[in-house]
Amino acid sequence: MRIAFKPDETFRGDFTFRNSPAAIRRFPFPFTADTFMYAVNIEPHTAGPAGSCFEFPIDVDEHYIAECRERALVLETTANRCLALPHMRPAQWDVLELIMTSLARDYPDYFRLARTGNRWSWINIPLGIEHAFTFGDCSTLPYEPLEYITRQTQGDWCLLDQREGSLWMDAGMVTTQADWSLNFDLGMNFTEWHGPVPLAHELGVFDRALKFLMQLRVGHPVRRLNWTMTMHPRLDTSSEQLPIWAPDRATLTSANAGSLAHLRVELQALWRLPRSNAIVFSIRCYLISLQDLVTIPSWGRRLHRVLRDLHPALIEYKGLTRTRDKIVSWLAPYDEDALQPRGGEIR
Repeated sequence: MRIAFKPDETFRGDFTFRNSPAAIRRFPFPFTADTFMYAVNIEPHTAGPAGSCFEFPIDVDEHYIAECRERALVLETTANRCLALPHMRPAQWDVLELIMTSLARDYPDYFRLARTGNRWSWINIPLGIEHAFTFGDCSTLPYEPLEYITRQTQGDWCLLDQREGSLWMDAGMVTTQADWSLNFDLGMNFTEWHGPVPLAHELGVFDRALKFLMQLRVGHPVRRLNWTMTMHPRLDTSSEQLPIWAPDRATLTSANAGSLAHLRVELQALWRLPRSNAIVFSIRCYLISLQDLVTIPSWGRRLHRVLRDLHPALIEYKGLTRTRDKIVSWLAPYDEDALQPRGGEIR
C-alpha cells in the first residue's frame, strides 16, 4: 500500500490543508438519514473495504506527516495536552503495543517492529525514527510510553480506567479535540465528562453506552462516528484555544462558506487492553470543506437536510448558532429534493 504523503500542509496560519480526490472518496461521511439525533451508534470495529478509512484498525492517510508535525507544535506551545495519572503506566505500555503492532502489520512499507523478549526495535520511516528500547522500562524511551507513540499517530488517544462501576478518563494525548479540555476532564468518570451533551442523557444514550462498554472484551474493539463543524481546516479547537478559533465563526458568510466551513468527523474506536484491563479510546479527526463535500452530490443533499432540520439544542451544543443558517444557505442549491438512499456508503 503506497500513500502519497503531503508533509508540508498546515492546519493553522495559511491553512494549506487540502484533501486529494482519493481522500474525499474515503472520507467517513457520518449521516445515514436526512435527520440526526443522538443514538448508541456503536458497531464492531472490523475491517472495511480496501482503501477506506475502515480498512485497518488504525488509519494512516496522506495527512499523516503533517498531522504529526502539528501535534508536535501543539505540545511545544501549549501545556497539559498529554497527561496521565500514575496508576495508568501499565495501560500506557498496552497502548504502545497496540499501536506499534497494528501499524507494523498493516503498513509494512512505513513501519517495522522487531521483538526479542522485552527488547524491541521500532522503525517509523515517514518520520525518520529508529529506536531500540526495553518494553516496560520508561528510561529507554525519550517520553512516557503514551506520549512517545501518540506523537507518531493521527487523532487523540484517551485511556479509561474501569472501576467503581464506571469508566474514568485518567490519561490521554489530546491535541485535536472539538472544544473540550483533557486538563479539565482528567479524573472524571463517564457521566461527568459527558455532562455537557444535551438530549442524550434524557434519551438514555449514555447509560446504554456505558453498560455496553463496561462489557467490552479484549480482541473485540468497537467504533462510532461523531461530527461537528469547524471554520478553516483547524485541528486544534480545544477549549484552551477558544480565543484563537472562535472568532473565525464571525467571518463566515453565505458566499465563503464553501471554502471556510468544514465538516469535522471523528472516527472514535475503543479497545479493551489486555494487561491493564483499561480501555483506550481513539478519536481520529477528519476534515472536509463544503466545496469538496458537494463533489459527492448525495452528501451535499443530505448534509443540507440534516443541518436545516437540526434540533435547536444540538445547534447550540455543536457551536452552530451563528453559522448554521449561512451554511444551510450555501448548501441549498445542491439539494434538488431527490430521493435520498439510506445507508452510510452513498455516492
